[in-house]
Amino acid sequence: MYLAMKKLILLMNVLMITAVLSCNNTKQAEPGNNSPEITEHKGQASVEDTESAANALTVAKSLPDFTTLVAAIEAAGVEDAVVNAGPLTVFAPTNAAFNKLPKGTVDDLLKSENKSKLAYILTNHVAPANYPDVQLIKEAEKGRKLYMASGQYLDVKKTDEGISVGGTKILKTVKVSNGWIHVIEDVLVPVE
Repeated sequence: MYLAMKKLILLMNVLMITAVLSCNNTKQAEPGNNSPEITEHKGQASVEDTESAANALTVAKSLPDFTTLVAAIEAAGVEDAVVNAGPLTVFAPTNAAFNKLPKGTVDDLLKSENKSKLAYILTNHVAPANYPDVQLIKEAEKGRKLYMASGQYLDVKKTDEGISVGGTKILKTVKVSNGWIHVIEDVLVPVE
């Protein structure tokens, strides 16, 4: 019964993230006006809030080492998933991590025709759960894998050098209003 309930909760979290990812409001041009179709973003990420604690996207936008990640989040249209109330855990690759990818990969992924592929890769960096570093160590000690919003599972390991997820080292951990950001040194490309 417990396992079935846990699976149901995970499924509900994935469905909620998927619904948020697919939300994109499109406004049609007015009749008689030859203006092109206008796309407006009206989800949670568009809310301006200067009083609440910073969420994962707000923190990423405030740091110069995450400009590629922020550009990818915006290009994929997954901003609302990253500002979701959570709890969620974001494994955030630095600009240097994106630079390790083969030349031209990032530019190709940022093209509008690759939006769904980029969204899939980015959701492989989000666990719909609360994983502070202490919990990651416990998961590693128990030999458990982390369930990601992409539907993939990632290994978590504890070594003398620190914690790694999906084979990449966690460099730093930051608490945000909707969960945790773990800064990582590689992009977690899902295995298909």
